Amino acid sequence: MVKLRSLNQLRGVRLILTAARKQWLVRFRHAAIHPTASVSLSARLIGSADRTITIGEDSLIAFKTLLMTNHVGSGRFGPICVGRRCFIGGGSTIMPGVTIGDESIVAAGAVVFSDVPPNCIAAGNPAKIIRTEIIVGKFGRLSGADDNSRRLWRP
Repeated sequence: MVKLRSLNQLRGVRLILTAARKQWLVRFRHAAIHPTASVSLSARLIGSADRTITIGEDSLIAFKTLLMTNHVGSGRFGPICVGRRCFIGGGSTIMPGVTIGDESIVAAGAVVFSDVPPNCIAAGNPAKIIRTEIIVGKFGRLSGADDNSRRLWRP
């Protein structure tokens, strides 16, 4: 039996699983996912027609996120488009007909009923724009995020 010293030892297995799941989502859930985008294994994409869910390059869909193109209770239907370099936080829900603009962030647990403009942060239920003119990098990572991790905590 091999003893794990770090979860990084399982990185190869995770990459294989996420690549296989991405292909499954493209084939059976009618999603158009850019090859550089990342979709969590526990994210749910519910598309009802071909290419009704589009995820742009360098975007990240986090765990337990729900993207659905049709809502049974309200009868709403519409495609979902996630732009490039976006981050969709864990546990958030994107409703039918919503477009998330390029380089935007949707906070964890948000429920998005209307479009999110580019370079914004949306949070809440229903989601509202809480910050504009943000600068993000790959996977919607805020500019300067690495600077915070390098600082030492001093009481």
